[in-house]
Amino acid sequence: MYQMNPKAAPRGPELLVLRALKLGDLLVAVPAIHGLRRGYPDHQLVLAIPGWLEPIAALVPGVDALLPTPGLNNPLPLEPGRIDIAVNMHGRGPESDGIISALQARMTIMHAAPGPRWCDGILERDRWVRLVAAYGVSADANEVHIAVPSLRPRIAAATVVHVGAFYGSRRWPAERFATVAKTLSRTGHDVVLTGSADERGRASDVADKAGLPESSILAGELALDEFAAVIAAARLVITSDTGAAHLASAYSVPSVVLFGPAPPEEWGPPAAGPHIVLTDSSKRRGDAFAAEPDPALLAVSVDDVLAAVSRLDTQ
Repeated sequence: MYQMNPKAAPRGPELLVLRALKLGDLLVAVPAIHGLRRGYPDHQLVLAIPGWLEPIAALVPGVDALLPTPGLNNPLPLEPGRIDIAVNMHGRGPESDGIISALQARMTIMHAAPGPRWCDGILERDRWVRLVAAYGVSADANEVHIAVPSLRPRIAAATVVHVGAFYGSRRWPAERFATVAKTLSRTGHDVVLTGSADERGRASDVADKAGLPESSILAGELALDEFAAVIAAARLVITSDTGAAHLASAYSVPSVVLFGPAPPEEWGPPAAGPHIVLTDSSKRRGDAFAAEPDPALLAVSVDDVLAAVSRLDTQ
């Protein structure tokens, strides 16, 4: 049933965290997970998240197992009463609350009375730290680190230009990525282009416009842990608000993050890290599921990105 350590004996009662979302969503929950690990050192800590995230879940210190959970359509395959502590870090809706309540855990941690009220417009890392704090667990919203994969990265000290995004609202124009990549390559940066398998065509287009070799295209070639290894070993990461940005934060790798529909005040990197956020909140439409780039993202120019890279290079 569990992945990662299916043969390992549980260290004690089970603590389950529900977060059946994407890579970035998992990474912003890491600070609260760190707190739960310290707060309950004798519990087996289980993440109920999509199975494809296993390579990253294995890098979160203190996580013992993963329960593959692709969404909220079905109850978790666990008998009532088995889980000692159940934590809803998925959201506050009736679906996720119902899944957690059905576990009949000894302790339930969620945004419901007598717990804390849900607050709109706050930093997502703060949201989950605030939740566990209401139940006596100390956590730090800036504690975003995860382990570096043990495998050797495909390339080290590269400038990673992540050209993809799950929704069109977060896709900065390919021509702009190409101009940035071309300029940086000419000034000594070893540029590689990353993205999913579905985004390899977009990466190829950027490489062609930038005059980069085929070998610079890593989109669709990296497993998730290989991708994390490349980010951890990178000189710099340039990306829209995606999982790549959150990995750069987790590894304290300098990054330039372009925000569109999502406010950086809610999803941005730690303030203390070597990260620069670019957006224009006055133009934000805020439709995360739109097919076209958000105006707040389109307001970011090539010159804005190159200036941010220059600032990071001189720090």
